[in-house]
Amino acid sequence: MWNEIVISGFADEIDSNLVKQITVLKKLNMKHIEMRGVNGKNLVDYSITEAKEIKYQLDAEGISLSSVGSPIGKISITDAFLPHLEKYKHTVELAHLMETPYIRMFSFYIPEGAEYEGFRSKVMEQMGEFVDYAKVNNVTLLHENEKGIYGDNAVHCAELMNEFYGDHFKAVFDFANFVQCRQDMMEAYELLKPYIAYIHVKDAVWESGKVVPAGMGDGHVEEILRNLKADGYKGYLS
Repeated sequence: MWNEIVISGFADEIDSNLVKQITVLKKLNMKHIEMRGVNGKNLVDYSITEAKEIKYQLDAEGISLSSVGSPIGKISITDAFLPHLEKYKHTVELAHLMETPYIRMFSFYIPEGAEYEGFRSKVMEQMGEFVDYAKVNNVTLLHENEKGIYGDNAVHCAELMNEFYGDHFKAVFDFANFVQCRQDMMEAYELLKPYIAYIHVKDAVWESGKVVPAGMGDGHVEEILRNLKADGYKGYLS
């Protein structure tokens, strides 16, 4: 671990069972988790009462959340927004309960074959509602780049950052997801580095998009991590 850089991760890729997740995290001497799936369902699908038991188990083992690995914004831009907004508000409650300021989220899937520009205003409107609520409730939204959503490539991510970046809206940099969008990695880093507050260490192969161990794909993982360190990055590597 570099000074002020902390290792976290998606422990549901170890096992769905929380006890097994904790067992492996402790063997790895990891004290943080980006919680997504736990005991067979997403954290955001638990009630506050149920989530308190999860928090109790984590506290007993000295494990904290680096972020809620939520699916917020991972719906089509044409889907009904109000039910999703209610799920988002519940997610904010869970983040407070779990004592993490960070919520990983997305910027809505665009219909296949459609021009992104035609949905830009709706994306910005709905993202704006998320950000306004985050400001009032003192959480920080971490936007993850992903294939198929509005913020898929670096230019689209930069549009979102230019609109909303601040204490309550920042960027996750995900290597593999950029590779799968055929995004030039160094270009992406240079464009987004002022906004990066969280890193997903994941790599992929340019030709097939297949996810591979970090450093074995075309994500320039080592080079960018070295640049991040040199540029003074402080935060999580998940």
